[in-house]
Amino acid sequence: MNIRKDDTVMVIAGKDRGKKGKVRFAYPKSGRILVEGVNFVKRHTRPTGQARQAGIIEREEPINVSDVMLICGKCNKATRIGHQRLDAGKKVRVCRACNEVID
Repeated sequence: MNIRKDDTVMVIAGKDRGKKGKVRFAYPKSGRILVEGVNFVKRHTRPTGQARQAGIIEREEPINVSDVMLICGKCNKATRIGHQRLDAGKKVRVCRACNEVID
């Protein structure tokens, strides 16, 4: 998965298209990410003890990683991600628009 925690991404598909946010969690097994301020859903909950309130609660849900693009820190554009190996043998992510190393 090319997107990691603390990356800044832009949503390119769905009801939140065009919104930008920071990745809070990444779930590589399911190919989903949780982005701040994106994909709010309403859940009808029952009270469970004293900790949780009953009613309609709005919270963020994970979205598919294919619905977002990484925002490059240098060119400040939503861009595709490439991979390159450095001379030391380390594999890094690279911005396809400006060829800047992201990691």
